[in-house]
Amino acid sequence: MRKLLYALAATALLFTSWAQAQPELRSDHPERYTVVKGDTLWDISARFLNNPWYWPEIWHVNPQVANPHLIYPGDRLALVYIDGKPRITKVSTSDVVKLSPQIRSEAIDTPIPAIPLDAISSFLTDTRIVSPAEINGAPYVLEGEDGRIITGAGDRVYARGQKPADRVGVFRRSKEFVDPETGEFLGLEARSIAKGSITAENGDVLTMTLTRSSEEVRIGDRLLVNEDRRLTTNFVPSSPDEEIEGRMISVDGGVNQIGQYNVVAINRGEREGLMPGHVLAVMKSGNLVRDPVTGETIELPSERAGLLMVFQSYEKMSYGLILQATRPLAVGDRVKNP
Repeated sequence: MRKLLYALAATALLFTSWAQAQPELRSDHPERYTVVKGDTLWDISARFLNNPWYWPEIWHVNPQVANPHLIYPGDRLALVYIDGKPRITKVSTSDVVKLSPQIRSEAIDTPIPAIPLDAISSFLTDTRIVSPAEINGAPYVLEGEDGRIITGAGDRVYARGQKPADRVGVFRRSKEFVDPETGEFLGLEARSIAKGSITAENGDVLTMTLTRSSEEVRIGDRLLVNEDRRLTTNFVPSSPDEEIEGRMISVDGGVNQIGQYNVVAINRGEREGLMPGHVLAVMKSGNLVRDPVTGETIELPSERAGLLMVFQSYEKMSYGLILQATRPLAVGDRVKNP
């Protein structure tokens, strides 16, 4: 409870620091809106604001709306003006509900998240960034029961190494991230393959029973502690405090064209001040054209082509979700403060 109150107080300070910001209403904004199943706070805010990351500024004076855990399908929201400033409030039938500002604590679970969590749930709970030393030192799969080289849920596998914990996950080395500008190693992606528990230990040979699998477990896959990270739904979209200049360095699924709700990796992280909830603009590089007079090759100015929100940050890199794309994006496109 105390941690939640501290978090709410910190959020209130953030809102105060935005007091001078004036969110711009969309020209076609609704006067009333009824929340439906599948909505997110980002979607709802985008119906009212040109810049959806200003949603705390327009909702913060109403504690029943500023707290996202109290927004449910069927709730009716109304745009009103308080001291000449636009605010969103809940309404009952045709009457505005009057609320007195106060800090309220609510359960963490909420039916209306800030962003679509199904697009990022595997990254929050399974996929992680590790060092080569961490994964190289982890126990590795020798084979499955009865000498199988491929196994899955319900099977036993044998691994060799120091027992990490009773509840472990099977991970596979995935992408190695390198900064395209400096060549610095940023991290190694470990992709979750299966989960299970250690049921026997004979010296450095471990017996593991697989309880879940998303892919076939193979010889050489590694065992890491299952972190059981809790899904967070209370992201607070905001612009980073520091000036950020980076690039998108990878996209989940290896697609060529990046669009809305694709997960991307960027070459900036906690050391640059990036935290979950930070919104970045995606800049599309301008075309290269030939000057008809001088014959020189000229690069046209970059243009903003999308928005992403960071949902998982590590020391040197972060994962973000593309929330808006006005044209196809690509690995290598730049990201910056919105």
